[in-house]
Amino acid sequence: MRELYLKYREIIRYIIVGMMATVVSLGVYYTCVLTFLDPQKPLQLQTANVISWTAAVTFAYFMYRKYVFESREPNILKEGSTFFMGRIGTLLLDMGIMFLLVTVLCMNDKIAKLIAQAAVTVCNYLFSKLLVFRNK
Repeated sequence: MRELYLKYREIIRYIIVGMMATVVSLGVYYTCVLTFLDPQKPLQLQTANVISWTAAVTFAYFMYRKYVFESREPNILKEGSTFFMGRIGTLLLDMGIMFLLVTVLCMNDKIAKLIAQAAVTVCNYLFSKLLVFRNK
């Protein structure tokens, strides 16, 4: 068991932190749409999406940096900027999926958000591994 963990440590930690970031994102999103934003109004739907994204990305950067990729990059501003820029790309993916599933196809917004999160998580790992926290 230990050998498997050591072999796949980074992926296991990424999944755990990714699940935690997803909980942050979903928690913030659901709080927004259950309290002060109406997901049936496209602009408010996307506002809730952006607020939840900001909370999740901020949380994720610090967790991935420390616990997953164990970055020692001294220029946190540069690394963090690259991380956030990559996440903007997946935010656009998230927004596109939410628009398509909720606004166009009239799917339940909570289910659509779960589908969007799955796609975004895979893309985020690839971007983080290949561009942000790559071993130098």
